[in-house]
Amino acid sequence: MAQVAEKMPWKTESYVSQVEQHWPRTGRHILAQYDDNSVVVYQAFRAEIAEYAVKNQRFGGPHYKWGRMSWIKPNFLWMMYRCGWASKQEQERVLAVRITREGFDEILANAYTPKTQGEAGLSKAQITVRLQWDPDHDPSGNSLPRRAIQLGLKGETLSHYAQDWIVSITDITDFVHEQHNILKNSGTKELQVAAERVYQVNDPKTKALIGVEDWESS
Repeated sequence: MAQVAEKMPWKTESYVSQVEQHWPRTGRHILAQYDDNSVVVYQAFRAEIAEYAVKNQRFGGPHYKWGRMSWIKPNFLWMMYRCGWASKQEQERVLAVRITREGFDEILANAYTPKTQGEAGLSKAQITVRLQWDPDHDPSGNSLPRRAIQLGLKGETLSHYAQDWIVSITDITDFVHEQHNILKNSGTKELQVAAERVYQVNDPKTKALIGVEDWESS
């Protein structure tokens, strides 16, 4: 497990205030919770995988499939859309996985779409990070003009992510269920979600590779 100078707690904030003040409406942007040392990404698993990960603060165990591509999402609400607020089969437990910022930047620097893979002259076997820009979604699952990033990891990159770059793993399933009930009963006015801001990619080569757009927060 990676060590950082200071472990930051997982933070939540009003959904409405973030939409109004901090999140772009359109474009390709990475929304994430981060600090100077680390970035939070999300994954949803069956109970056995999640319990092993939380107990050991790394991934592994008899149910974890190293041969499959493992998808991570820095955007909390995209994770909620994908797992149905922890209601879909084998996605009943949601984990907030804090990894080193250095590790996250390395993932981005090696992230290819099929198009950019072809342009770089790389074979499928040479790719350890698959990049997708998908429509982002609001809490009710409605598609938005803004694009959200998800990253598929395999091979050496998956090994580093799962065992070397992890700062902490937190099971946030109870929070997910609580906020989903608030959403169903009261709408978004009282809804709390992960506190996220636009993650700035500073390396020009990485920015060009993944196609992320610039954003100046108001």
